[in-house]
Amino acid sequence: MEKGTLIEFRVQGERRLAVAERPEGKKDWLVVDEGGQTHKIRPQRVEYKIDGGPYQPSDIPSFIKEVQTYIDPASLEVAWEILVEEGEAVTPNQMAELLFSEQSPPLCYAAHTLLSQDKIYFKKKGDAYEPRPVSQVEEIRHQLEVEEQKNREKEQFLTHLQQALAGDKVEWTDSDRVRLEALEKQVLQPENNSRPAQEILATVGRATDAQAAFELLVDIGWWSKHENLFLRRSSYPVNFPKKVLEVAQFRRESLPPDPDNRLDLTHLKVYTIDDETTEEIDDGLSIEYLGEGRSPRLWIHIADPTRLVAPGDELDLEARRRSTSLYLPTGMISMFPSELATDPMSLVQGRVCPALSFSVILDETGAVKEYGIKPTLIKPTYRLTYDDVDEMLHLGVRAEPEIAELAKWAKMRQEWRKARGSIYIQMPESSIKVKDDEEIIIELLYESVSRQLVAEMMILAGEVAGSYGKEHNLPLPFRGQPQPELPKEEELLQLPAGPVRFCALRRCMPRSEIGITPSRHASLGLDNYIQVTSPIRRYTDLLAHFQLKAHLRGEDLPFSGEKLQEILFSVTTSAYEATLIERQTNRYWSLEYLRRNADCIWRVLVLRWLREDDNLALILLEDLGLELAHRFERPVALGDRLELQVTRADPHRDEIRFREINSLEIQSTFI
Repeated sequence: MEKGTLIEFRVQGERRLAVAERPEGKKDWLVVDEGGQTHKIRPQRVEYKIDGGPYQPSDIPSFIKEVQTYIDPASLEVAWEILVEEGEAVTPNQMAELLFSEQSPPLCYAAHTLLSQDKIYFKKKGDAYEPRPVSQVEEIRHQLEVEEQKNREKEQFLTHLQQALAGDKVEWTDSDRVRLEALEKQVLQPENNSRPAQEILATVGRATDAQAAFELLVDIGWWSKHENLFLRRSSYPVNFPKKVLEVAQFRRESLPPDPDNRLDLTHLKVYTIDDETTEEIDDGLSIEYLGEGRSPRLWIHIADPTRLVAPGDELDLEARRRSTSLYLPTGMISMFPSELATDPMSLVQGRVCPALSFSVILDETGAVKEYGIKPTLIKPTYRLTYDDVDEMLHLGVRAEPEIAELAKWAKMRQEWRKARGSIYIQMPESSIKVKDDEEIIIELLYESVSRQLVAEMMILAGEVAGSYGKEHNLPLPFRGQPQPELPKEEELLQLPAGPVRFCALRRCMPRSEIGITPSRHASLGLDNYIQVTSPIRRYTDLLAHFQLKAHLRGEDLPFSGEKLQEILFSVTTSAYEATLIERQTNRYWSLEYLRRNADCIWRVLVLRWLREDDNLALILLEDLGLELAHRFERPVALGDRLELQVTRADPHRDEIRFREINSLEIQSTFI
């Protein structure tokens, strides 16, 4: 290198031209750039020497300006097409000759710039550049197009994000949804630290944690501020696959042939009794009078979804995957598509409906004297609510004597089960409903004759199904419960009667078990029991229907004992997860209700100790039927009733705190 040589080198990765000034020591040179700044460099750092000269630093701007007029990356594609067939390497000077038909210093440097910056057509080999193979160029082009598309989609997403934050309506694209799902993942699985989500959050100037991701999703309207994170974290599917919906629509429009020879019971008066909001109507009751001096025949009619569903078809497998309908304060997510579950599968008033009907004649003690199971056709006469039935019983409505008759036999059944060791636990329950994601309604469900009537008839149908399965040695989903070790009578009598005593009993109750052979159900007081009364909303009930109906037709059972056991294991695991979602969601809305009503004073009952040494107890908010934990600041006893007020409620963090209200504070609220 000589004084006045124009060279290219890099400063922090940036190309820069400078003129050699003089040597510095034995190995270094001092060079001066166009701004007059001096740099000490080793000759190895020189990436390109420009012919001609000598040059002055003041020549650099005009030199660069002349070079820029020739920088056209598209020209390299033409050169590559010429050179690729021969595959020979070219120097910048040769490329200048090819591109510009001249090898002046500015044109040679322009060729060098094009070649050194190119990432598609040429790769450097020594001091020359060789054309890449066609296949490699095509792959690089494809990768660059993909990357360019990603960048466009990213810019589009950020634009949509800003529009949504400004309150504008946005039509989110598929590529947007991928990024929104990354934000969801940051909320639902914060331990994984989604990098795409963190980049999005940082771009819009927010923190990069799970809470910030949640707030952003709410701010853009993608999620509600009360988004059900328990449901989203679960494996329970919210939406039905397209194929399942197509099959549902086809079955609704074109019923498959009915394999059953159905008994026509459309002449019987049929009562369906449910909550007012119930949409899946899966049971109805009838009385058939058999003449003077004879006990009537009780009919428990159960909706028959197997009329539309076959073992192993799309509807069956989807129901198996879900295991149960999900009942949340914000609404129901059905086990079957709602257009089937609430219409052709349900027992709809005034319509001829297929059913699986359980007939029972009881003796004078309430024991089963005769029973039968038949596929039937029924025509529900009345759709009643529990309140309707309670009012009819209270008023003694003579036009519907069947209601009183059913209540009488239900009471007899309860007494019969009690004599056989059934365990009766009556704890307050509540119903939580949320309208439009805002209005929260918590209603206390009182024990009533109507609810007892329906419950006893459903238990009776379960006993009949269990007896039939045992009699014919069928593999069915039998439900049992081990005998609990209850507190001694004298211990129970020391506890206050009512919820405190029932709570002590409940704590001793083991979980029910499900298997393919009969087993005693301790709390029901039955030797055989199968849940069969909710096949639209509980998959184990549907399994029982598949097995029972095949046997009634004289066909091979669709599921062997081994296969049934395998299915039950999977389904019960899914059902437990669904139950957990329901509990967590109910608790969330309970805490949200208490947060909104922080000024209220709640009368609570001390139910049981969680950690007596720490004064931590389970309390019951009697007006709401809610059970929550609370640590008392003073000694209290089980059964004590106190007044508490919420001091902190955060449903997102699952936190609730109360403080005890003294008598003076209570009096002041009425002044």
